[in-house]
Amino acid sequence: MVRLNKIYTRTGDKGTTMLGNGERRNKHDLRVEAYGTVDETNAFVGVARLETASMPELDAMLAEIQNDLFDLGADLSTPDTGEELPYEPLRIIASQVERLETQIDKLNEDLEPLKSFILPGGSRASAHLHVARTVSRRAERLITELATHEEEALSPHCIQYINRLSDFLFVAARWTNAKGNDDILWVPGKTR
Repeated sequence: MVRLNKIYTRTGDKGTTMLGNGERRNKHDLRVEAYGTVDETNAFVGVARLETASMPELDAMLAEIQNDLFDLGADLSTPDTGEELPYEPLRIIASQVERLETQIDKLNEDLEPLKSFILPGGSRASAHLHVARTVSRRAERLITELATHEEEALSPHCIQYINRLSDFLFVAARWTNAKGNDDILWVPGKTR
């Protein structure tokens, strides 16, 4: 269990932060950007949950996702180098990805297939979920860029989880729009 007695430590005052393995990195380092954007995604999911309290099934899913996003941040903050650490690093596992897939399928059962792209909006909940979705896509871009650096080893399920998350948030956004009935459809060239 984490215990924080003092919030500021002054150890980052020169622009560095410590990874889970004790290594110090610049606060603008790609790995730090990646897990920082995962944290930002989590904050936007929290904002979306302000609008989903009356939807207990979805809200419970989002609560699980918020916990998963902390797991993902912990995973990303500890490079998977194979080095022995004095503790077992927290890693995203296959069952977390599979749970998201099951939840996507469950919500999607209530939706009609799309015949057009949709614009973010419709309901407040949907708009907030779309913001969370776009931030999660940014996190995914950073994580996949990180994965291209051989020295920046990632655990195997990080990319899968963040990829499924944006899919989940898209389907959830539609689901909160009266199960897709209040989706705003894109009309190509409408404003020409």
